[in-house]
Amino acid sequence: MTTTETLTVNPVLRVAPAAPADAAAFFRASLVFHADVSDVAAALAADGDPGFVVLDSRSTAAWDQGHVPGAIHLPTALIPEQAEQLLDKAVPVVTYCWGPGCNGATRAALALAELGYQVKEMLGGFEYWVREGFEFETWEGRERRTADTLTAPADSDDCGC
Repeated sequence: MTTTETLTVNPVLRVAPAAPADAAAFFRASLVFHADVSDVAAALAADGDPGFVVLDSRSTAAWDQGHVPGAIHLPTALIPEQAEQLLDKAVPVVTYCWGPGCNGATRAALALAELGYQVKEMLGGFEYWVREGFEFETWEGRERRTADTLTAPADSDDCGC
């Protein structure tokens, strides 16, 4: 290998991948903290209690534009004063906000965890809930949009992930 080749390292490998055991620990930990939209939707659609509640941490104006059916509306700023009235500490909470470009669900999850709640963040937020074609509620009733084929398979309910 020439000196030029050693200096021109692929940007992906500029920092070497983690050892397999370290990678497994990291990705296992990630699943402890996150759930994706399709898994949340499947659990909510199944018969019976999904074993968690969904919490929308956005403003009232955002909630009115649309939200996950059955979600609890609790803006992040109100969590310290209202969480105990709306949530049971024995039931895990899945938080969401607008989408992957917003860290509101992360802030809500932090606030809840600091109060003693078991919590996960729903990756993709409301944006991906709608983009994947799941039903949502507005002040006018329930709606559903056609799934975006860039986020969900066109001919299947299962992405195979």
